[in-house]
Amino acid sequence: MTSDLSIRIGGDAGQGIESAGAALARAFARSGLHVFATQDYRSRIRGGHNFYQVRAAQAAVEAQRDPPEVLLAFTRETVDIHIDRLAPGAGILYDASLPVDAGALHARGLAPMPVPLTKIAADHGSRVMTNIAGLGALAGVVGFPLARIDAVLREEFAAKGPEVVRPNLAVAEAARRYAATTYPDFVHRVPRGDARPRLLLHGNHALALGAVAAGCRFIAAYPMTPATTILEYMAAIGAEEGIVAKHAEDEIAAVCMAIGAGFAGARAMTATSGGGFSLMAEALGLAGMAEVPVVIVDVQRGGPSTGLPTRTEQADLLFAIHASQGEFPRIVLAPGTVPECFEAGWRAFNLADRYQCPVIVLSDLYLAGSLVTVEPVSLDWASVEVDRGELIDGGALDPDADGYRRFAITESGISPRALPGSPAAVYAAPSDEHTEDGHITEEIHNRVAMMKKRMRKEDTALRNSIRGPARYGQESARITLVCWGSTLGAAREAAALLSADGEPAAVLHFPDLWPFPVEAATEALTSAGLAIGVEQNFTGQLAKLIRMMTGRQLDGRILAYDGRPFAPADIVQAVHRVLAGESDVHIEPGEQRLPAETEVGVNV
Repeated sequence: MTSDLSIRIGGDAGQGIESAGAALARAFARSGLHVFATQDYRSRIRGGHNFYQVRAAQAAVEAQRDPPEVLLAFTRETVDIHIDRLAPGAGILYDASLPVDAGALHARGLAPMPVPLTKIAADHGSRVMTNIAGLGALAGVVGFPLARIDAVLREEFAAKGPEVVRPNLAVAEAARRYAATTYPDFVHRVPRGDARPRLLLHGNHALALGAVAAGCRFIAAYPMTPATTILEYMAAIGAEEGIVAKHAEDEIAAVCMAIGAGFAGARAMTATSGGGFSLMAEALGLAGMAEVPVVIVDVQRGGPSTGLPTRTEQADLLFAIHASQGEFPRIVLAPGTVPECFEAGWRAFNLADRYQCPVIVLSDLYLAGSLVTVEPVSLDWASVEVDRGELIDGGALDPDADGYRRFAITESGISPRALPGSPAAVYAAPSDEHTEDGHITEEIHNRVAMMKKRMRKEDTALRNSIRGPARYGQESARITLVCWGSTLGAAREAAALLSADGEPAAVLHFPDLWPFPVEAATEALTSAGLAIGVEQNFTGQLAKLIRMMTGRQLDGRILAYDGRPFAPADIVQAVHRVLAGESDVHIEPGEQRLPAETEVGVNV
């Protein structure tokens, strides 16, 4: 029995790959295992190769691990694609009706395990249950109790009644029995769980939970992969939590609605991906000029334009920092783990209210959609604070005073904010330059004073709210992997692997990216040793930002932009190339990574 097992399930879209993989992840989590599960899918409704990878371990895991020890293949194409990307001695479970050469698999040192999945499904239920037969067969060969999977299936199909539940369970049991009897000596087994209850969440749900904890009362969004599940979740719990969820006609309308709700005093947000955020750029400037708090979540995917709709990337960092014309304060956060998504979800609203500006949360498809087990205490609702900033009671203002100055010039740059509706706090919030009381003007001295007032918010935020980079690992490590966002998990595991192999390594992760924490970053990089950037983009955007703000050029960069997330092994191999003299390592499709798809699908 191993302490860490990686399983890959592959087939065509429409064969139930995602549902089978998610069910297996839930079953593993409920047995007390630590789980990291992620899917790779094309942007089409049916057809085309998809796969789902589930990692089960006895210790916490924060990234996928390649190569896997087990492949469950529902098509011949799955075998062909993954055959060179499996661990030595890996088992390949496949439908016995597929034209697979078992001898060729044996010759590669793999273990072919044909099972009549389709026939078992047809005999005990229906052919559409072939994916369930695959789950049963998996349980049989890796020694996982089928009862855990059965419990998940009962929940999954409960709404459809016992006439659906019973045959699914029968199919799973028949396949388990066949596989366990036929292949009793398969060496790769599921680790034993510790029976501790854990949450199984992906980043989008964690971020939405954080927003709920913060008192978010309005979300407007236009569905766009991979941000859509944020809107879906908020809509599903809207009635229970008192949240208005609006499916807008487009991204421009969505952000304008959120800004309007924020102006009225509601904690408001929108969620989109890079293409939608591009459309929101003009309205972002409106929020900056009118000093309206609003939260915008950009769940990144491959670009430009429609790009790679169902693939991951980290290429919107510099765009988020500079989006919209002119200069105005904004705050940019980039959580790196599911618990950090929860924290960013509530913290973003506090920062938006405190500094009366837009707050942009950068996530990506990998972090947003991967299912990860987290300890319940890591989503610490008791630690959630609701800070509305300098929000004042307009009704307490003196109606006979010399007017309410919504944009009063202050030392901090933050003006006391009264919500609309009070006779003593009537004001305009124009998109043009304006005076302290909101009247439009182009007067030169006022322009200079208002620009300085607004931009002072960044200095105030830097002093009071912006976090420096977090360091993980040995203080005196020779190598420091510098990253942001979702690359944290793979980088931390890669650092551990490097350290165990005699190359002491640490990780420096930037969760707050703008205003950039110059002093903290400079201090951290001074003792970083060989600093190597790890990013999912072509140009090394964090490395550029660090050099622009601190003058420090990183000693190397590891860059991937094929739409696939880093595995720890990718980073380890690339670090050795940097140590051998390469300054920039561009990860290419190879043994550990899948090649780019060759067919054009239907974009979603």
